[in-house]
Amino acid sequence: YIEIPSFDDCVKDKEKFVEAFNLFYKNNDPITAKGLVQKHDTRYLIQNPPSENLSTEELDMVYGLEYERDVHPYYKKDGEVRALDTIKHSITTHRGCYGECNFCAIAVHQGRRIIERSENSIIDEAKNITDSKGFTGYISDVGGPTANMYGYECVKKVNLGTCIENKRCVDAHRLCRTMKVDHSRNIQLLKDIRAVPGIKKAFVASGVRYDLITADKKHGYEYLKEMVNHHISGQMKVAPEHTNDEVLHHMGKPGKQTLIDFKAMYDKLNKESGKQQFLTYYLIAAHPGCEEKHMHELKQFTTHELKMNPEQAQVFTPTPGTYSAVMYYTELDPFTKKKIFVEKDQRRKEKQKEIVVAKTTFGGKKKSGSTSGMQG
Repeated sequence: YIEIPSFDDCVKDKEKFVEAFNLFYKNNDPITAKGLVQKHDTRYLIQNPPSENLSTEELDMVYGLEYERDVHPYYKKDGEVRALDTIKHSITTHRGCYGECNFCAIAVHQGRRIIERSENSIIDEAKNITDSKGFTGYISDVGGPTANMYGYECVKKVNLGTCIENKRCVDAHRLCRTMKVDHSRNIQLLKDIRAVPGIKKAFVASGVRYDLITADKKHGYEYLKEMVNHHISGQMKVAPEHTNDEVLHHMGKPGKQTLIDFKAMYDKLNKESGKQQFLTYYLIAAHPGCEEKHMHELKQFTTHELKMNPEQAQVFTPTPGTYSAVMYYTELDPFTKKKIFVEKDQRRKEKQKEIVVAKTTFGGKKKSGSTSGMQG
């Protein structure tokens, strides 16, 4: 077990808080993690190491249970639950995400390793869904925390655990060389799901990492073509979150050139297919390190490069268990300990959001916001 800085030390010294979080974050992999202890007054809080990951066979068993896909009878008397509509006829293909966006807690509560279900398990579930009450032929989602991470993983990570010393599978600059991105199994899986009798359409509504698509020189283009032709409902959701390099660094997201390259590929495939489908962009305002000038820069990018008006942007909310929350509280870069700007005034946070969603003039005409990314 490792003793991390005490609660009192963390309260008094923000650098001690950063140190404590770093130790917590580095000890979340079942293969490499040690237990943690932290002194609270005269007592100690003990956190045991995480349990071993489920195997593919064990995950198949979990998803092979006879789920009702309905609201529990105790609550059903209170009326329909609309949120169920988005997941009732969806399929989870895997758990975990190695993207490690600094504002996201998935790496902590699902792990940084992809634990996938077998193709047979997924196809069996698709067949079961076709027999379920109210099914009309449409699978609402085939995916996981990141849909296109299914079917491949770093062999080194599987055997030895995640890298400890601030080395990530993907970061703002590049993909790790030992991570061999390969969409081929995912492509075949989507084809097999489409072939199940009774399924008219199987959408991929989960998040997709476009940098993994551009990084896969063998199958990335083919995967995106498959998506464009068969698995998108009018628009595809991607999450650049921002376009300023400094802000992207603090977010742990890839650079804007990757987005430009991906959009060109996406537009080309839609033109070839004769379809008019668009990109929806998730954007974040007021993330640690982000100032109003950065939002103006983002607005210029969406106007001139993406040719669209964002209608929605999310004001950053600190999520427990994330580096972005550490940045928000400490106003420090947790990797360098350097001071960073953090907007904490609610009105100015909203102003950052208003900058990027403001109406923009295209060709002499004012366009209202659009989440579709429609060409101006």
